[in-house]
Amino acid sequence: MSIWTEIKESFRQGSTLTRLIYINTGVFIIIKLLQLILLLSGLDMAYASIVINWLSVPSDPLLLLIRPWSLITYMFLHYDFFHILFNLLYLWWFGRLFAQLVDVRKLLTIYIWGGLAGAALYIFSFNLLPAFHPQGGSSSLLGASASVMAILFAVARVRPNFTVYLFLIGPVKLKYLAMGAFIIDLISIPGMANTGGHLAHIGGALIGLLYGWKLSEGRINGNFFDKMASRSGNLFKRKSNLRVTHSRPMSDMEYNAMKQRRQKELDRILEKIKQSGYDSLSKEEKQMLFNASQDKN
Repeated sequence: MSIWTEIKESFRQGSTLTRLIYINTGVFIIIKLLQLILLLSGLDMAYASIVINWLSVPSDPLLLLIRPWSLITYMFLHYDFFHILFNLLYLWWFGRLFAQLVDVRKLLTIYIWGGLAGAALYIFSFNLLPAFHPQGGSSSLLGASASVMAILFAVARVRPNFTVYLFLIGPVKLKYLAMGAFIIDLISIPGMANTGGHLAHIGGALIGLLYGWKLSEGRINGNFFDKMASRSGNLFKRKSNLRVTHSRPMSDMEYNAMKQRRQKELDRILEKIKQSGYDSLSKEEKQMLFNASQDKN
C-alpha cells in the first residue's frame, strides 16, 4: 500500500478530529508548495499572497461580500509553521478532551461555530470600535485559533472540574485553564501585535461557552441553533451503504450462508483490532462488533 493510499484510508476511516487536522495540514502544505513553485519559476511571490488574501477573512464588510467563502476557509488556513504547529497541538489536545468528555459527533459543529463567532467579533470590532478604525480594510484574519478556543470553552463548561496535567504546572481544572486563556487574550489586546487574532479568540470562547451551557442544560437538541449546527456537523459523515428492502423469508441454506459471511466479517474486524487497535475501526465496524456482542448475551 502506497503512502498516499494509506493517507486516504486514514482520512476516510479517521475521526472528525483526525480529518480536521488533515485538512488544516493539507491547506498549509498546498500554500507552501505554491510559494515554492513561484520561487523556483522566478514568478512574483505576490501571487501566493493573493491566494491567501482570498481565503482570509477581511475586516472590510464590502470585501467580505465579494469573498463570503472566506468565513469558512480562513479557519483552515495558516501561513507560518509555528502558527499551524501550535494550533494543531491545541486542536489535538482539546479535541480529544471534547470527544472523550462531551460528544465527538459535535466536534465539527463547535469548530465551525467557533470560527464563525471569532470572525464576527473581529469584523464587528474593526468596524465599530474607534480604536481599530485606522486599520480598517487593510487587516485580515486567518487560522484555527477561534475554533480551538470554542472547543476548549465548550468542554470546560460541560466538565469544569475535570483535571488536566500541565507541564511544569501540574494538575489544573479545565475551568481555570479556560479562564487563564481568556484573560491572556483579553490583556493582550492593547499590545496591538495580533489584535484581530485575540478578538477572534474571545469570540470563539464566548460561543463555546454558550454551546457548552446548552449541552450541559440539555437544551441543544431540537432547537434552531442545533438544527443549523447539525448541518455543519454532517459535512464529514460517511454515507451508509445500507438500503432498506423488502424480501421474502430466507431458506435455511441462505441463512447459513449469511451467518458464515457475518462470521468472516467479524473475524476480519478482530484481526484488524489485533494489528491496529480498536481505534482503527470505522463507525460501521464498531457497530457490527457491538451488535455481535449483544447477540451473544
